Amino acid sequence: MQRIWKRARRLRNGATDTERHLWRYLRRENLAGYKFRRQYPMVGYIVDFVCIPATLVIELDGGQHADAVGYDAERTRVIEAHGYRVLRFWNDDVLLRTDDVLAEIWRGLGVER
Repeated sequence: MQRIWKRARRLRNGATDTERHLWRYLRRENLAGYKFRRQYPMVGYIVDFVCIPATLVIELDGGQHADAVGYDAERTRVIEAHGYRVLRFWNDDVLLRTDDVLAEIWRGLGVER
């Protein structure tokens, strides 16, 4: 258990440009007061972002995920089996269409804008 928390800390410290970009919008309860955590261990995985009160997980997918479709599907299934909704976004969408991504996250939170 200790090992997964250490790995999560390393991932937080080595965040990608895309993760840092989205984190600027998610941190400090910027979205309707919802608190997000980043690189958070849950059900045997480390998720990119999670809002525990809203039971919402946000995963960012880069090019490497094109080769991991089966793994990602199983990971999503396990997380959803624990009562969470999973939103997945491609890195390019986060960087180039940030407003659209944020609008989808707002909908995932069930918040009217």
